Amino acid sequence: MSLTTTGPVGKAMAELDKICASAPIIPVLAVDRVDDARPLGEALVSGGLPVLEVTLRTPAAREAIRIMADIEGALVGAGTVLTAEQAEAVKAAGARFAVSPGASPALLDACEALDLPLLAGVATASEVMALLARGYRYAKLFPAEAIGGLSLLKSLYGPLPDMRFCPTGGLTPENAPAYLGLPNVVCAGGSWVAPTALVKEGAWHKIEDLARAAARLGE
Repeated sequence: MSLTTTGPVGKAMAELDKICASAPIIPVLAVDRVDDARPLGEALVSGGLPVLEVTLRTPAAREAIRIMADIEGALVGAGTVLTAEQAEAVKAAGARFAVSPGASPALLDACEALDLPLLAGVATASEVMALLARGYRYAKLFPAEAIGGLSLLKSLYGPLPDMRFCPTGGLTPENAPAYLGLPNVVCAGGSWVAPTALVKEGAWHKIEDLARAAARLGE
């Protein structure tokens, strides 16, 4: 698939091309305690998952992004980015990319103005077509399992083969390989690599083991 690298959208897609190719699984993280950010990020990167999505669902999220952005080898993004103000804040915190469950015109405009690559969420063919018309070639399929999962992705590939997806929502170590085997899937998002219980325990070696197993899913 050829990508244009001109203009803000072209540059963003070229950056997402590199990010999505860095690992088969992007951990979706809700960081409750700032002190967990560095050891959690280091465990995931050491396990072979350098791309980290820190969701803006906790008060610690922005500081966690700032801390994780300093980890060698980490490519840190912000998830659940809904507004232009949030996009500006996460860019200032060091986020390399943003992820959203949807794609409002205001958010797309803001991320393009900020040169912040956006993995925008889609759930329908019309939403995919709207992004393609704007020059986007990467999107987050969300919530993947709830809206048709593998069957939906297979159906979208025929008429819309130029879009590449990162399905997120309901993925597990058991079903992720089937998603990753599809021609229009480049990576997948999952929260299982950093379970809340293990994070609370500070069981970083166990999280590293989960990351290492997830990194092998794309083989």
